[in-house]
This record gives sequence, structure tokens and C-alpha cells, in this order.
Amino acid sequence: MTETASRPTLEAVAARAGVSRATVSRVVNGGDGVREPLVERVRQAVEELGYVPNQAARSLVTKRHDAIAVVIAEPETRVFADPFFALQLRGISKELTAHDNQLVLLLTEGRDDHARVARYLAGGHVDGALVFSLHLHDPLPGLIQGAGVPTVFGGRPGWSDGTRDVVYVDSDNRGGAREAVRLLAGLGRTRIAHITGPLDQTSAADRLDGYREVMGDSEPQLVVESDFTPGGAERAMRELLARRPDLDAVFAANDLAASGALRVLRAHGRRVPEDVAVVGFDDMLPVAEQSDPPLTTVRQDIEEMGRIMARLLLRRLDRRVRDEETGAVVLPTTLVRRASA
Repeated sequence: MTETASRPTLEAVAARAGVSRATVSRVVNGGDGVREPLVERVRQAVEELGYVPNQAARSLVTKRHDAIAVVIAEPETRVFADPFFALQLRGISKELTAHDNQLVLLLTEGRDDHARVARYLAGGHVDGALVFSLHLHDPLPGLIQGAGVPTVFGGRPGWSDGTRDVVYVDSDNRGGAREAVRLLAGLGRTRIAHITGPLDQTSAADRLDGYREVMGDSEPQLVVESDFTPGGAERAMRELLARRPDLDAVFAANDLAASGALRVLRAHGRRVPEDVAVVGFDDMLPVAEQSDPPLTTVRQDIEEMGRIMARLLLRRLDRRVRDEETGAVVLPTTLVRRASA
């Protein structure tokens, strides 16, 4: 058997720093009213002894838990299969870690999960929530609002009733889609198809709007709704080829969809880009660079979106920052040319 060293206490830190226990408590738990020389002595003693503040005691002083819930309105099979979510979570995690906050990941599979998430948020376990991948008529926003938790959304929310104070981070989905389709039209392609994402999500709807702003809506046979997955895009691509075997270009609503479209085109003997040019959306490098051929796509900075979401929420939680300093942020997109178009 081995003896476990006892954890350093507030009293031990106070003795090392030569101050009172109350002074140590105020310093380590974020209180005010301690002169800077004493603060430095306490911090040095904390470092020397390896003292770890008790989170429960700290929360009593600061009224903060230093924990942020990240709520993704998708089942885990989708979240862990799509690198988009990994990139966004990486950005969020980096920003929260830099400010000594913990990330609590919550996924929703169905109605029961919505209620569970709402109960957890209302229970006072976290300081705020970052929510993304919402679908139209998703009950989560209303449930979160009822829980009274400060929230930042990833992506433009789908409601427009004007009754909720909405803070969100998004990319210029419509503008990026326009640029993609204009590239294809500029290459002389005239029968440009679009494989959409799920149209109950604003990102997919905005990209469809961008496509229509260039192409119009005179050829509905060239548009098939899909679900942002390779399998869904394969089914959509087969349907498009059956409808319009003469199509000469495809704008896919994300890179995973473009990869599925490429596989079907290859199986049907269509050369890319000679017979059919293909453009995606996201520029997720593991997908775009390893596609055959490498994928021309619209780049959105997914990791930076996550960082900004976390940064906006932490600012809202900071009492020194006024509410008007937060709001909606829409990041620009850029077209990245590779071999597929």
C-alpha cells in the first residue's frame, strides 16, 4: 500500500504567503479588495504548493461554474462521422481552454433528449450554451430560453418573430454559393445541378438561394434535396443523372456531398472535370484534398466560427462587457480552385 499525499489547503497557502485564510480565499476564488503585492504572494504560494481551488467554493464567490455547454442538434452518428463538427468543436475548445473553461458536450437524438438537455441547462451546471446545427421547428431554442441560459448560436437561426435576443455566428452561405455557381457558368457550363443540404437548416436554404440567384429556378429538375452526407449525395446524384443525363456541372452543398457525387459520376463513366465539373462547400481539407480529383470548393473558416462563438459567449458572461458589444457575426467565404472545376 502507498500513502497518498494530502492536498494542500487554504491554511497551508496562507501560511506560506504570510497572509490570512480569508485573503487567500478572495484571491483564488476571484474576489476583489486585495492589494496587488499580496495577490502576487498568494499566487506564488499556490504555484509552489500545487494548490487547486475547490470549484464549489469558487462558484459561491464568483457565481460562475467555468463550464460551457455545447449543444449539437444532431444524433451522435452524424456528429462523429462529419469532420465539420470536429473542426467547430476544436475552435470552441481552444477558446474555452484559453479562458480556463470546461466544455460539456450535449447531443440530441430525439424529443426525450431535448427535455434532458433543457433540464440540465436549467439545473445551473453551466454558465452558458453554444448551440448549432439547428433544424426548422427545433424546440431547443425555446427550451434554452426557458432555462434562462445565455446562448450563442452557430448558424443563422430559422425563426424571425423578432421576440428573441439572438446572438449568432455564421458564414456567408448565399454569397459563397453564388461565387461557386458563377465559376461554373464562367467555365461555359450551362446545365448546372445543385445537390442541397437539408432545407430545414438555414445554411442549406441560403446556399440554394445563392444558386438560384445565378441560375434562376426555371429548371427544377436540376435541384435535388439531400442531407449533407456522402450517402445522401450519392442517391441525389443518381437521381440527377436519371433526370438530366446531359448535366455538365454540379454544385454540392458541402464537401461530403461533393465526394459522394464524385463517386457516382465515376461509376457512370463521367470524367471530372472534362464531362462534369464539381464544386463543393466547406473546404474541409481531409475531404477536399483527398477527393479524386481534388475538390474545388468554397472555403468557410469552420474552426474560427467555433472560436468566435465561444468568445462572444464569454464576453456576454463578463460583467464588464455591455450587451451591445455582442451580436451577429457573418464570416466571409472564399473560393478555392483545385482540379474538379
